[in-house]
Amino acid sequence: MSAMKFCRECNNILYPKEEKDRRVLLFACRNCEHQEVADNNCVYRNEVQHAAAERTQVLQDVASDPTLPRTKDVHCAACGHGEAVFFQATARGEEGMTLFFVCCNLSCGNRWRE
Repeated sequence: MSAMKFCRECNNILYPKEEKDRRVLLFACRNCEHQEVADNNCVYRNEVQHAAAERTQVLQDVASDPTLPRTKDVHCAACGHGEAVFFQATARGEEGMTLFFVCCNLSCGNRWRE
């Protein structure tokens, strides 16, 4: 897929446009009459890549989320803290819902499931 395309006539951006009769994707200028046939049918592609540290940070931020339920009935195995945030989600490769806990001690961030 290429980057943005610009008009050869007036240098304005070309926008995707469908020509329904011929079933062709075009790039057309909204300023002048210039049009060109698209060399690829993909108009836009957004690839999101996460680093391992970003995924870990998201889970640690869960502990400070005020909308999630908290419990004082569990103790963290890593630091012994007596409060955790919990939520249900599907575990990778498993069927059904799993209960996940995240330690509320911000310096710990331990995660476990039941």
